[in-house]
Order: sequence, then structure tokens, then C-alpha cells
Amino acid sequence: QVQVVESGGGLVQPGGSLRLSCAASGSIFSDMMMKWYRQTPGKEREFVALIDSRGITKYADSVKGRFTISRDSAKNTMYLQMNSLKPEDTAVYYCNGYLYRNGSDYWGQGTQVTVSS
Repeated sequence: QVQVVESGGGLVQPGGSLRLSCAASGSIFSDMMMKWYRQTPGKEREFVALIDSRGITKYADSVKGRFTISRDSAKNTMYLQMNSLKPEDTAVYYCNGYLYRNGSDYWGQGTQVTVSS
């Protein structure tokens, strides 16, 4: 059973930083494209960033230059370093793992990020 589990959310002031983590179970992490999404009440879940198995990254325009996605294969963990946070970054952040070998998506339970003074 593949599981992905987020951690690291919390309350931060505007302009502050947070780092989210997403740990994937099993030995399949290197065969997964990893993504971050976020969602606010009443809105659809939106793409934030991705990193593929080769380390190639892509970001939503709204977070470019402020967020950095990375992965550590030795720890089976993906990270999202969020700097210069804005109130509009407030959302539940979800980790997604796409397993290349079977085309399946695996979602975490979400972690709340609140940017407020």
C-alpha cells in the first residue's frame, strides 16, 4: 500500500517562511513524480509545483521565485520551501505522488498553512 504523508504546516506572518514535507512509503519513491497542490474553501484544488524523477521542476506562476520544491531519495521525502509568504497562500496543501509504473495517483491528507498577522 502506497502512502504519502504531509507535515510542516502552521501559522506564519506575511513575509515569513515555512517548509512542508511529504514522506512516501515503500521503495517506490524514485519511480514517482511528486506534486504539491493547495485548496481553499469553495475553490478547486490548484497546482502549486512538481518535481519529476529526474529532478525537473515546474511551478505555478503565483509561487515562482518564492517557493522551491525538492526531493531527497535517501529519505523518500519531498519538500516545499515557501518563502515570502502572502495571505493568499493560505490553504490546505496536499501532496500527490504519481507512480509511473501503474499510472496511479496517491494523495496525502493535507496540511493547513495559514498566513496572517
